[in-house]
Amino acid sequence: MKIGNVPYRSVWVDQEDGWSVHIFDQTRLPWALDILRLTGRDQVAHAIRSMQVRGAPLIGAVAAYGLALALRVDAADAAMERDAALLADTRPTAINLRWAIERMLARLRPLPAEARVAAAYDEAGRICDEDAAQNEAIGRHGLGLIQEIAARRGEGATVNILTHCNAGWIATVDWGTALAPIYMAHDSGLKVHVWVDETRPRNQGAALTAWELGSHGVPHTVIVDNAGGHLMQHGAVDMVIVGTDRVTRGGDVANKIGTYLKALAAHDNGVPFWVALPSTTIDWRVTDGLAEIPIEERASAEVTTVTGQTADGRIETVRVAPPGSHAANPAFDVTPARLVTGLMTERGLCAASQAGLAELFPERAGEANP
Repeated sequence: MKIGNVPYRSVWVDQEDGWSVHIFDQTRLPWALDILRLTGRDQVAHAIRSMQVRGAPLIGAVAAYGLALALRVDAADAAMERDAALLADTRPTAINLRWAIERMLARLRPLPAEARVAAAYDEAGRICDEDAAQNEAIGRHGLGLIQEIAARRGEGATVNILTHCNAGWIATVDWGTALAPIYMAHDSGLKVHVWVDETRPRNQGAALTAWELGSHGVPHTVIVDNAGGHLMQHGAVDMVIVGTDRVTRGGDVANKIGTYLKALAAHDNGVPFWVALPSTTIDWRVTDGLAEIPIEERASAEVTTVTGQTADGRIETVRVAPPGSHAANPAFDVTPARLVTGLMTERGLCAASQAGLAELFPERAGEANP
């Protein structure tokens, strides 16, 4: 995707030194476009924990490069296993992180220490290329759904799509998941408009999704998180598309907190609720999302404070809750498969069920729970 007509991916290796890794500092968007240079394991771990880099597919790719950076310091077996475990533990809910680290180790363990650094960079690059290709394919499959709605609405009608959190290109290596079909619809000349949930407490919708869509010229309107149901009741939403951090083999979906409430509202109002994901986000070892997916509990300060830009251009954090009031901050919730219209993957569309996923991914369907 492009920023000011300059093409970017969300993570890349420095072209001059050939080994350091660059990411956008997403905690600074939309007020500043700061590019961070990562040179070591601890920097990568901090970037993931602090959400300087975020989005399930992207943190997996960045963690893969984090292991490559760690191997530059010590490529022995014990150090590699230690560094891999540290990176895998930086955030618990998104399965892509664990998947990427396990894939890296599968490639690296059989190799002698002196061959591991080059192999690690190669494998991390492959992960990035595959993610970009998968997300482009997701966009193509999702585009058909938008085209069908546009055809039913009639020539010149606008398709209104609601999304939650940020599942755009800066949450992946490129294209995005939930936003990929929206970009393709817009680029093909369809009239689309996006309702952008602010997505408290970190406002990834208001800050990141709105910035992405605005940069690409896609019409959009930021709404408070609780407005979605009202808009659906009044026929202002044609479909919901969200991303996800983990999908069970049975089709349960873990995504940013508040997704479950959007799914309930969509179900009550007959609005299609689609979840876009690359297959790397499917956890084939988990069946029951409510019982088995760990939900990250983040710092209460994310709830009790808010960060924004003042009228004179300063970025300030202010407290919005009374002193002494504590806050709970579960970062994700689980939407049961029964509320999901379907899953949008790189291989096509399917029902949010074990049978639906097995039809698209037969090579994985036989995997047993651990």
